[in-house]
Amino acid sequence: MNPYAVHLADRNPIDTISQTAGRLTQFVETLGPERVNTSPAPGKWSVREILSHLADGELVFAFRLRQALAEDHHVIQPFDQDQWAKQYKVYDAPTALAAFAAVRAWNLALIRSVDTATLSKRLTHPERGEMTFQTVIETMAGHDLNHIQQIEKIAGQSASAGQ
Repeated sequence: MNPYAVHLADRNPIDTISQTAGRLTQFVETLGPERVNTSPAPGKWSVREILSHLADGELVFAFRLRQALAEDHHVIQPFDQDQWAKQYKVYDAPTALAAFAAVRAWNLALIRSVDTATLSKRLTHPERGEMTFQTVIETMAGHDLNHIQQIEKIAGQSASAGQ
């Protein structure tokens, strides 16, 4: 089961992932440096940390997509996002956003180049079971939407706090 599918609903996953970098850029510009770096609550990621996570995630998706194309029935290597997040204090929001946007553009070029048959190529996630190349793309889109919703909530809290 794809836990991010609920966020995607009936949206086109490629359209969704192609819009994310622009939406994130708007949030960063609107919120400004101080609000981007402020955690909404103890133990919750700031927008900067979410951007860092998205940049890390995009690197992971890049590897997964390419391995899925290169190998028959690729087995995905999971990662512990909380362990990776321990490094997020070293990244600033503009750098995280630039890294995300660059790798996302690279991944979109690859995704748009695959034929329909490739979308059904099988791979396995050790924690989520068997899936297809298409499922990975849908996961990317749902993951984006999940974090965009978090940022929208932070932006709403920031806006109401400033009134």
